[in-house]
Amino acid sequence: MLPALTALALGLSVLVAPLASAQPAAPSGGPQGFRIVNRTGADATQLFAVRSPRGGEGDWGGNLLRPDRPLTDGGGFRVTPNADAGCRFDLRLVLSDAREVLLRDQDICANRNIDLANARAAAPSAARQPTSGPLAGPAPGTQQAPPNAQARAVSTGTGFLVAEGRVMTNHHVVDNCNRIILRTPTGHWLAAVPPARMDAALDVAVLAVPGLVGPTVAFRSAPAIRRGESVVAYGFPLAGLLSSDPKLTRGEINGLRGLGDNPNQYQISAEVQPGNSGGPLVDMQGNIVGVVVSKLNAQAVSRRTGDIAQNINFAVQGQAALGFLRRAGVNVRTAESTGPDRSTADVGELIHRSTLFIRCER
Repeated sequence: MLPALTALALGLSVLVAPLASAQPAAPSGGPQGFRIVNRTGADATQLFAVRSPRGGEGDWGGNLLRPDRPLTDGGGFRVTPNADAGCRFDLRLVLSDAREVLLRDQDICANRNIDLANARAAAPSAARQPTSGPLAGPAPGTQQAPPNAQARAVSTGTGFLVAEGRVMTNHHVVDNCNRIILRTPTGHWLAAVPPARMDAALDVAVLAVPGLVGPTVAFRSAPAIRRGESVVAYGFPLAGLLSSDPKLTRGEINGLRGLGDNPNQYQISAEVQPGNSGGPLVDMQGNIVGVVVSKLNAQAVSRRTGDIAQNINFAVQGQAALGFLRRAGVNVRTAESTGPDRSTADVGELIHRSTLFIRCER
């Protein structure tokens, strides 16, 4: 480990102290929930239940089934929605042989037991989200949280929506903040509430943001990442200096380990700057392969070697970030990156829908 090769944090140092407000509890007498029964004749490995019309827009949220607990034929699974979820749901069951059952706009208040049968082969494009569609933003009635112009100090970073009301970012972006607010792609400001789940060693965190809904990202499950693969970094570098809109850079996976041979990071050539920290690194299918975390301190390298290092950046590996989210109890979508690559512009439009600007106030 070369002490001169220190990483420069990419979001201005920020803080996560417990916030005064708390996520509201569901009122007594909330939703009774409903039961989904597998009547397909085969085991199911994935189950999705989202408010209509999200399924019709390609946004299925997270898989409700655990990897080690398939839903066997004849077995049932109970779903308990949020208190304000309403009665209309889109349902999707994926079987071990890749067949699917889709039911849209089901009235779960009128029918508390729903049989899923008549499975059919999935459409070739079923795993690919459309690049256009709804943006992450507040649910109706969600209170906004505008920036505090009197804040003593402000720093910024980037995050992305991994599940309803859950945003992933870096630990260093939200460490010791007195207040954390996020600007959604729709332009609304929402507040994160404690407790944030964090892993300082991995440098990742997941925030609870009540009322935040919209399309969630999918983490790449296969194939394994290779050196030379093209990737896109998306986020909000140099806030206050550059324009306030998100920036896209394209590069490659240069190395399968990070600074000091860190096995939980990739080295990437996609250019990043302070403010990109916590932002998504996606492949050319639009699936998450990493979380942007740092860049090499070129001045420190120059003092040690006499040479100026150029464009050496790092990201937390997607599988390491996914493992953290699962340990934190967050249900996250995964997808295989197969088929033809999307254009860089299409990848940008896809990930834009789920990427948020983070402001830390103290």
